[in-house]
Amino acid sequence: MKIHRKGSAEWVGGLKDGRGAISTQSGALSAYPYGFAARFEGQPGTNPEELIGAAHAGCFTMALSLILGEAGLTAEKMDTTAVVTLEQGEGGFSIPAIALTLKAKIPGADDATFQELAAKAKANCPVSKLLKAAEITLDAELLS
Repeated sequence: MKIHRKGSAEWVGGLKDGRGAISTQSGALSAYPYGFAARFEGQPGTNPEELIGAAHAGCFTMALSLILGEAGLTAEKMDTTAVVTLEQGEGGFSIPAIALTLKAKIPGADDATFQELAAKAKANCPVSKLLKAAEITLDAELLS
């Protein structure tokens, strides 16, 4: 099975004075603004790093749901945050690390099993595989 999803970006102007708009095939984002100020100065708008973070958090959490189901477990609730680090080095900007933080309530799960299954999801979600050049860490907390 092969599925294609599409995102697009439009840009007008130079780096600092320019502006862009990001759209997704689903319409979840439709000409949503992004630009230098949103990326580097905390101004309103989105940026590629937060979109990568949202995609990674969503993919990881969905993968964990699958893995939990295979183990006979169902999450009552899972909240995942992905912090994407953008860093300037000698060769320009790079994304060297992504830190996943998960808080989950999973009836019937013990912490050792939970940690094992969460690590499996981190290693095997498609976005983790795509981003394997970055150091991806996981801090998973099983809530009671």
